[in-house]
Amino acid sequence: MKTISCMNIDEKVLYSYGGETKQYKKGEIIYREGDHSLYYLQIIEGKVKLNNYDEEGKEFIHNILGKNQSFGDSMLFLDKFYPMNAICITPLEIIRVPKDQFLKLIKTDPRLSLEMNACLSHRLYFKAIMLQNMASLNPASRLTGLLNYLKSYHDDSCGNCFQVQLTRQQIANLVGLRVETVIRALKKMEKEGSITIENRKIIY
Repeated sequence: MKTISCMNIDEKVLYSYGGETKQYKKGEIIYREGDHSLYYLQIIEGKVKLNNYDEEGKEFIHNILGKNQSFGDSMLFLDKFYPMNAICITPLEIIRVPKDQFLKLIKTDPRLSLEMNACLSHRLYFKAIMLQNMASLNPASRLTGLLNYLKSYHDDSCGNCFQVQLTRQQIANLVGLRVETVIRALKKMEKEGSITIENRKIIY
């Protein structure tokens, strides 16, 4: 079963509605917290992280997305500012479609409109589940919530074979824990059989 948590619209369709290819270098900012949403953004190649920094400069990562995934979608339907940054963590290539053209596409194609609704609902559901786990003082519960959330963005047809493409520090920033705590919790989860670790990669 393929998840629908991220929109993946045919590139030809996006180009026909004014889409253009944009390339970014590692570390470049695609948009900043406080910017207006001006485009629909879909990844061709590379990875992007969505994050914030607190008053002390500590980073909190909301998600890391890659090929064929979209981001910032929900802001297209609101007259609000982005609540987080989008920063390239690898060289990145995206298709971007102007907001007015993308909304025209959604109105023209009812199927895409339904998929967008399903996409946003799916994200809200798994975000709520993750937030429940984040409230736990148990590091393993936080990590399990995160793993379920990340896995919801990927093809789950292979069962327990989702490979987490994140560093231990990135995971720590996602769940609000120290990296040392994350390492200990992951080792415990491996012993309990809830995850496996191969070549330092977490398999869930």
